Amino acid sequence: MSRQSALFAIHIAAILFGLTGIFGELIQANAMVITAGRASFAVAALLIFIRYQGGSLLQGIKGGNIRVLLAAGAMLTIHWISFFIAVKIAGVAIATLGFASFPAFITLCESLFFREKISAAEWSILTLVTLGLVLVTPSFNFQDEATIGLAWAVVSGLSFAIFTLINRRAAAAMPAQQVACWENLVVALLTLPFSFPAMAQLQALDWLWIALLGIFCTALSHYLLVASLMTLKARSAGIVIALEPIYAIFFAAILFAQYPSIRALFGGALMISAIVWSGLRKADKPSALRTKR
Repeated sequence: MSRQSALFAIHIAAILFGLTGIFGELIQANAMVITAGRASFAVAALLIFIRYQGGSLLQGIKGGNIRVLLAAGAMLTIHWISFFIAVKIAGVAIATLGFASFPAFITLCESLFFREKISAAEWSILTLVTLGLVLVTPSFNFQDEATIGLAWAVVSGLSFAIFTLINRRAAAAMPAQQVACWENLVVALLTLPFSFPAMAQLQALDWLWIALLGIFCTALSHYLLVASLMTLKARSAGIVIALEPIYAIFFAAILFAQYPSIRALFGGALMISAIVWSGLRKADKPSALRTKR
């Protein structure tokens, strides 16, 4: 893949990630059902792709890998459910901006669990993200639904940060598509038992949105991300992925007339600037981005 093709692929991946919240808004179902459907369609798409490549879902699987995949799948389940709850309560813009706090949580988790020292620059990035979250917060009253939605979005960011750290270990030992398929399978197994009654009530259009969410915003976006990393540096890809909230806010404004306040936009700009700054200063670590929304 040429550099131009890789840049195109990573921008398409960022757009697809940004569309996740849009589909969450369109689908007339609760967060558990959306998560179960998304994971199920993603598993089917990834299985077809793995078989097309001549691979096997069981290739290289060991006891240690299974434990890591189970833990990663559990955290991915929490991340998706909390994100879609945030979308349903607070809208796409607030949910996406709250989730965008995850790089700060990654830094904090690395410090807590791996005893990695936080540098002065990283403290500055954490401060910017925190300030951005304060500005994005609709009000400091938990009787405000938008504030509750933002809290769920922050939970989504925290769980995604933990998922990312776990996923780095899994991705180091197995092909990315295989990791993604197993993790989505765990999500499906955890959520489907609680989703069957509600799934029976879904309309045909909702099934279409769920299928597009699982196939394009999960399986395809993950493939494009991994493929682009074969040519691009991880930090270059990370800077493009940081544009996801911008795409999400743009689509939400066009499709649902959801316009964030000037204060929220300024807070989001601070957070995105911090993410881009973080990406520019970090060393190239390809495995760090072998994750998915």
